[in-house]
Amino acid sequence: MLLPERDRGPEEPGVHTIAHDDHPDTVLDLHVPDGARSGTTVVLVHGGFWREEYRRDLMAPLVPSLLGQGHVVANLEYRRVGGAGGWPTTLTDVAAGIDALADLAVVDPDRVVTVGHSAGGHLAVWAAARHLLPASAPGAQPVVRPCAAVAQAGVLDLAGASGLGAGAVEALLGGSSEDRLDVADPSRLLPTGVPVVLVHGADDDIVPLAQSRAYLDTALAAGDEPRLLVGPGDHFSVVDPAHDRWRDVLALLPGLC
Repeated sequence: MLLPERDRGPEEPGVHTIAHDDHPDTVLDLHVPDGARSGTTVVLVHGGFWREEYRRDLMAPLVPSLLGQGHVVANLEYRRVGGAGGWPTTLTDVAAGIDALADLAVVDPDRVVTVGHSAGGHLAVWAAARHLLPASAPGAQPVVRPCAAVAQAGVLDLAGASGLGAGAVEALLGGSSEDRLDVADPSRLLPTGVPVVLVHGADDDIVPLAQSRAYLDTALAAGDEPRLLVGPGDHFSVVDPAHDRWRDVLALLPGLC
């Protein structure tokens, strides 16, 4: 369940695992820097084609460099396909986890940036577009609206991703319903008015660069101004803390919100 108003979360530095519901996967690991704070909270959203076998430990190597910049970090878990997730639970878990940040004293809800890899890139950009959802849609009416989103090799054009990950999009949505695509596909939730950064390795053979380019073109046509950063690297270079693709993200974060 959400933290009660009287318990505004940890003030002391360190890591705290916080539950926002009663399922073991509806948690986030909150990391608080022990020095000066930037005022920004970075929400990390892991990938793995939304499937059960992949967990938030995929993003853990990025945490120290973010703490080093003074950011509070929330490494988010959610229910996934093959377990208790899928449509619409995976989406609503991400939405609820981000909204739970509003109950934490160390978080400024106006300065929350979502950063996601692969399928997590989809969720990170989708979360930044939730304010555009109709009231009846999963994840609508956000409590916390991200001020920016970063997609690292993101799956951002769900309609154009058929076949990726052995049918991962169809497994997430429970088919290929146009109604579900309309509320789950970031390329259909535009313009957001939110800064979006797309980071992609030129040699990615798991989520092709075409995914980021398709979102970029659609968003620009809608009036948004996303940025695309492309350079040498494969699908996992973007989540390697020693790689230039991650250093690109670190360099941009202070100026996003």
